[in-house]
Amino acid sequence: MDVLGIDIGGSGIKGAVVAVETGQLVSEHLQVKTPRPATPDTVINATGELVRLFDWHGSIGCGFPAVIQSGIVKTAANIDTSWIGVNLRDFMQRKTGCTCSVINDADAAGLAEMVFGAGRGRMGSVLILTLGTGIGSALFYRGKLFPNLELGYLPLEGAPAEHYASAAVRENEKLSWVTWSNRLNRFLNHVERLFSPELIIIGGGISSRHEEFFPLLETRAELVPAGFLNQSGIIGAASFAAEQGYD
Repeated sequence: MDVLGIDIGGSGIKGAVVAVETGQLVSEHLQVKTPRPATPDTVINATGELVRLFDWHGSIGCGFPAVIQSGIVKTAANIDTSWIGVNLRDFMQRKTGCTCSVINDADAAGLAEMVFGAGRGRMGSVLILTLGTGIGSALFYRGKLFPNLELGYLPLEGAPAEHYASAAVRENEKLSWVTWSNRLNRFLNHVERLFSPELIIIGGGISSRHEEFFPLLETRAELVPAGFLNQSGIIGAASFAAEQGYD
């Protein structure tokens, strides 16, 4: 079964067709910029354009950077506040004419890593962190997801942690790897005290450069890069849609 996976992020909206039995991409990976302001109409229009590029008429799975409950957006950290209360699932279905499932973007990335990637076969506590515009998080125990964890909202240095230690902050403030890694270590130490994960998986675009900063990180847990790097969200969103039984 093939599903179109879409990952809506703070800076880009990307997608690909995924063979959900294997987690492999079976199409080209395409991306458009997340519009500014990132309102419901502008984001859904851009997402609709992406779907049309694939000439897609089947099932769609969509990861979105917010708490998602029953298809409804509950928070808005790196998107416009007008998203709060929007039924994203229905909005997507009206725009695309396709059956859609929606899930928190970090939860989607976590599903991909647990089923097909770096967390496959791990039955202890596993924490997936996606470092990008914000800090996404997904926590699994015995392979089961605790949804909508949103650890990027934890306070650190008087602000949400993702305003202090995300990959976008490193770039925007032109921080050295050492300085940024020190910030990330403070965040990792904080979440380890709270959850004591056995394995931490680092994803997001910056995970492709893990060799530059992993040696600077200090964790009690085993630390590994995401197996699918920045494509985890696409694969996990598609897998989530397949789990809903849509075809």
